[in-house]
Amino acid sequence: FSTSALLAKAKLPHQKLRYAPTVTELKLGTYTPQSRRSGVIARKKGMSGMWDEWGVRVPVTVLQLDKVQVVSIIKTSSPDHPRLQIGCSERKEKNTTKPMMGHFKAHGVDPKAKLFEFPITPDAAMPVGTTITAAHFVPGQLVDVTATSIGKGFQGVMKRWGFAGGRASHGNSLAHRTPGSTGNINPGRVYPGKKMPGRMGGKSATVLRLPVMKVDTVLNCIWVKGSVPGPDEQFIKVRDSIKLVKHRVFPEGAAVPFPTYIPGQSPPLPREIIAKVGGHDPLIPRVD
Repeated sequence: FSTSALLAKAKLPHQKLRYAPTVTELKLGTYTPQSRRSGVIARKKGMSGMWDEWGVRVPVTVLQLDKVQVVSIIKTSSPDHPRLQIGCSERKEKNTTKPMMGHFKAHGVDPKAKLFEFPITPDAAMPVGTTITAAHFVPGQLVDVTATSIGKGFQGVMKRWGFAGGRASHGNSLAHRTPGSTGNINPGRVYPGKKMPGRMGGKSATVLRLPVMKVDTVLNCIWVKGSVPGPDEQFIKVRDSIKLVKHRVFPEGAAVPFPTYIPGQSPPLPREIIAKVGGHDPLIPRVD
């Protein structure tokens, strides 16, 4: 009688089947509205400004894709929902732990400083080692960015939650910035979730539907309209916008590189590609 032999034959409840698409060759596909491409990891380089086609100045954040590669294809419990593990920026072998070095060597990829996983559809899978460049994005498309916000430390309710605070004078004594009452005799306790002083920032934050204003294929940078969470040199997760509200995710008639831009197969691109805002010149008043 062998317990190990019985366990080997028996299928335990927690042993679920895992699926991962098999991809051996990278080739262009056709993007559909049901497709979900992989996101990328970019490094925040700072904020700047640019002028659109109408001469209106637009605040932008510069994000650089630093040696972004597909590290592995993650197995999931559903064949329809695979995930890609993406790595960004090289790391020295001496600064990498042995378990992670074994992971990188098993997939034949150089050590990476940051790893993230992105859900995709099976038709958007890419082989391990595929390099993703800034041409992965289309100027004018909408993206979602996720990063850890800048930590502000322990802050009061006026800075953390925007409370008005107490009066400056007329009977106010040492209660100018206090939160005020935090409860009542009934129920005799403080409700969970009450806005009070505490640690501010330093949490994962996502900004949705930011337009890509410009793509630089030589510097491997994208210019995103608006602000992005985190300090400079922060690792930023950038993906195609997932909210379908009023505007399209991609400009009308745009050629979406699917599953990504492939040199030699995709059409050649100039160094800088600037988004077209379109519409009416905002500097000229409308005549109804």
